[in-house]
Amino acid sequence: MRNMLLPPVGFGPGSQPDADDGAELAYVPMPSGMQVYEPRLPRRVDPATLPLALPILASIRDAALAHAGNGGANAIIMLDDANPAVRALIDETLGEGEVSILVADTPRIEIQESVFAGVWRMTRRDDAGRSLADRVEIGAIPAVVKARSFAGARIVPPSAEALAQPGVVNAPAILTELADKAAGYRPGATAHVVNLTLLPHTPEDLVLIEATLGAGPTTILSRGYGNCRITATGWPNVWWVRFYNSMDTLILDTIEVIDIPVVALAAAEDIADSAERIGEVMEALA
Repeated sequence: MRNMLLPPVGFGPGSQPDADDGAELAYVPMPSGMQVYEPRLPRRVDPATLPLALPILASIRDAALAHAGNGGANAIIMLDDANPAVRALIDETLGEGEVSILVADTPRIEIQESVFAGVWRMTRRDDAGRSLADRVEIGAIPAVVKARSFAGARIVPPSAEALAQPGVVNAPAILTELADKAAGYRPGATAHVVNLTLLPHTPEDLVLIEATLGAGPTTILSRGYGNCRITATGWPNVWWVRFYNSMDTLILDTIEVIDIPVVALAAAEDIADSAERIGEVMEALA
């Protein structure tokens, strides 16, 4: 009888016989270095600035607390009239979270999620980089991302010459499927996902798909368990979503037809939790 206290044998590296061709089983490195919430307080607080900043933090907390009750509608806290010292204190208190968004339009919109999920810092800039608007928005994702990502987007099928290029195999079927789903998409519908990682295709297919879909103005980077890079295409409601592990190796390559990919959204429960955490920070500052 085997002693159950001893470790099992016949498992793990080196336990299996070598292959006849000398090949070794290799695994893609798993993601690591997951980003998690850490409580933070500003290192230095000006006694003259704090009384001006606390009401703004209270407004952010209250908006996050009321988010679920108001049907998930976004709330906006304007910071244009706040002096630079107050804005600096607000920024240091909110910190930088997992999701960054750039809407490379005119005006350019830079968005950074804070360490409090669903609390977003937004800045609009002109071509010279000057700030035109400065605000905090509370919601699953800033409304401007939905409004601007596909403004003017339209479905443009590839030409017959492009489809006839050598090496093109599955791209015509994939593009036909995406065109059908994009044309029939309605806001709030379930995402339609084309998983390129599991779907047979050639390098020429990928080149044709990328050239046909084009590029939209919005890029989203979600840093959590590895990285997720999301880019709007030139077709309405069509996003290219790529997942990378911590070694920056592509592990999942998909195209989604949806308003906003779910991976970029803050959950209602997390927004409610953010309200509680902001309240705790305010108590520590007061």
